[in-house]
Amino acid sequence: MFFESLAGAFVASLLIGIIQTFAIALDYSLLDLVKWVGLAPSGESGTLLKMPISQVAPILPYLFLVLILIFRPQVLPGTREG
Repeated sequence: MFFESLAGAFVASLLIGIIQTFAIALDYSLLDLVKWVGLAPSGESGTLLKMPISQVAPILPYLFLVLILIFRPQVLPGTREG
């Protein structure tokens, strides 16, 4: 599998870095994204939706790790290539 190799780890680290950089560079909130899609919430009292994505950017790598552990836990132990 691709993610068990060194090249896969390199590509994954580049993707995490690019996503984190764009999250810092773009000053949007989840509420802006929901409005852009056309699903305006009825009550805008939720402070979580108003939080800019740039404030959440430092926790994105940990969020990706949790998602990988939930959906693909068998990838992490890996096997020796030989």
